[in-house]
Amino acid sequence: MAQDEYKVDLEVFEGPLDLLLYLIRKDEVDIYDIPIERITNQYMEYLGVMQMLDLNIAGEFIVMAATLMMIKSRMLLPVEDQNPEEEEDEGDDPRWDLVRQLVEYKKYKDIAGQLQEREYYQEHVFGYGGSNAGAKDVEDPGVALHDVNLFDLISAFQEVLKKAPPEELGEIAEDRFTVADQIDTVLKTVRTDGHIRFSQMFGRMASRNEIICTFLAVLELLRLRQISAVQDDHFGDILIQPGNPDEAMELGEGAGSSEEGAVHA
Repeated sequence: MAQDEYKVDLEVFEGPLDLLLYLIRKDEVDIYDIPIERITNQYMEYLGVMQMLDLNIAGEFIVMAATLMMIKSRMLLPVEDQNPEEEEDEGDDPRWDLVRQLVEYKKYKDIAGQLQEREYYQEHVFGYGGSNAGAKDVEDPGVALHDVNLFDLISAFQEVLKKAPPEELGEIAEDRFTVADQIDTVLKTVRTDGHIRFSQMFGRMASRNEIICTFLAVLELLRLRQISAVQDDHFGDILIQPGNPDEAMELGEGAGSSEEGAVHA
């Protein structure tokens, strides 16, 4: 397939615990009572998409997949000769070790998020004439690029891929699209229209190959800061718009100059 010419290497990439927390938030489930079968199935779907896109997945994702499958199988097995006094013991729940990891990891993530908000605030506070600017003078950052992570993009990509027409078995068609071509197309669209919603970007595409090449083009352009991605609300539709020209200049001369890169998500 035409996307084979592009290998997306994720230097700065959230790990399997980030994906699990993302799925838990998205489904609004209790972190202390994870529906392991549903979360495992969703995790495997995301992992399958990342493998299909050849995103150079870290080994930790595979290890977590095996862990989830083991927990799922243990919960499906009947409990025989269990001591009634031990039924309420948290240690007997095969999910408990994973829950503790997630809770601890979430604490660090929340603290990191608060520190990032403070950093943004301090960067936009300027003194004038010996007085400090008030908080009300600082614009609300809203939902920024870092809030639209790779899992948000993969989730939106999954929805687009589900609507793609099925490919006929035995059908051999020439690849008419490449990632490089789609990079030019996406850039032209964004610069001409000012912005475009992620779901609308794929509206007229007739093949899975075109959809996949376009998605990889979006990842590459995000890496190069040629475009940015924002959301009106969490898990909402993603808006693709022009990126920061200064940052783009620092990262490279252009989108087509790199055959291998990292998606900062």
